[in-house]
Amino acid sequence: MATINIRRDVADPFYRYKMERIQSKIEGKGNGIKSVIVNLSSIAHSLSRDPAYVVKFFGFELGAQVTANPSDDRYIINGNHDAPKLQDSLDGFINKFVLCGKCKNPETDLIVSKDGHITRDCKACGQRTDVDLRHKLSGYIVKNPPKREKKSKSSSKGKKGKKGEGSPKDSGSEDPEDMGIDGGSDDELTKRIRAEAKELPTHNGGNGILKDDDWAVDMSEEAIKARAQNLPDDLKKALVIEGEDEGEDTPYDVLGKWIVSEKKENDGTINDVKVYQKAVELGIEKKHRTLQVLAQTLFDGNIIKKSQIKEHSGLLKKMITSDRHEKALLGGTERFVGTEHPELINAIPSILMAYFEYELASEETITAWGTKASKKYVEIKVSKEVRRAAEPFLKWLQEADDESEEEEDDDEDEDEEDAE
Repeated sequence: MATINIRRDVADPFYRYKMERIQSKIEGKGNGIKSVIVNLSSIAHSLSRDPAYVVKFFGFELGAQVTANPSDDRYIINGNHDAPKLQDSLDGFINKFVLCGKCKNPETDLIVSKDGHITRDCKACGQRTDVDLRHKLSGYIVKNPPKREKKSKSSSKGKKGKKGEGSPKDSGSEDPEDMGIDGGSDDELTKRIRAEAKELPTHNGGNGILKDDDWAVDMSEEAIKARAQNLPDDLKKALVIEGEDEGEDTPYDVLGKWIVSEKKENDGTINDVKVYQKAVELGIEKKHRTLQVLAQTLFDGNIIKKSQIKEHSGLLKKMITSDRHEKALLGGTERFVGTEHPELINAIPSILMAYFEYELASEETITAWGTKASKKYVEIKVSKEVRRAAEPFLKWLQEADDESEEEEDDDEDEDEEDAE
């Protein structure tokens, strides 16, 4: 499905922030005519916003009644509103409720304060800028703030009777208090963490789950470099991590070298629970760049033969909380096959299929990744070669999408015939 720049005033085809173009469908006739936005969930996900916010904004701007049914993924605006008109209206939503007021970057989270103020917290420049409270949507957001994860039991210790709140899952934003082992989740990996953590030694030498204080670690630049120097010489090759200066031992380098060391000591195997706990210790379990490290270190030349993606899917799925995480996973994979294991380039369709099957990367993210080569992770020549190898899977995705749309059209025609 075609994507466009989130900021349509930016003509650069390599602008990194993309979203699907709005697709609307007109249903009904006369006074009962209505517009259905068929891909609103995907667009809202790209903007890290609740779909209800977007459709409510349309309602306020167009003076129309709207209906949001998240369970059915169906968002309706009364009246006849074509896609170009809605796209123009969406630009207004992006400018008012998404883009940073300082750097105009769309990588922001909405924060609603107790006194009713709404701010955009920018992860790119670090600035917090206020949202115009005069807009009607602001009142709706204040009454319906962004959904937030519950804090872990350990982070809520000492606050009996109060439920903790984490940061919105879709945006991948972070909260220093959301550093507990289970994160309030009951997924399969969390259950394993709870069970296996009991067998790990605590800070004081006993057995049991580690306390919050036990995660304390000196994260100063000097301390990180000192820990890295204790690694074996053959493990001191730095990982190439997006946005980090080469030559510095970052927490990502420490995690990557630790995984390599653990695998070397355990005949090529690695425990997912320990990996997650190491990421928590380093404070990067929610960072999207961590997925790039995992893609480069968890797997080896037997990634397909030994079903290594399936083996680590629980860990990866727990740590992938936004499309940025998915993109980082694909970027790390591109470097993994393009530079470290070029013999696996022809296996990239199978790797992408596994990512898609285990819900580690969405159709939209994979398709956007496959549309253009990039020198972000590897040389441009290698990037083109990887994408050429991926063409069979990308073609399959497109054909499956076309078939799905045809089936929907057939179903609608049948419904209309039945209604008549």
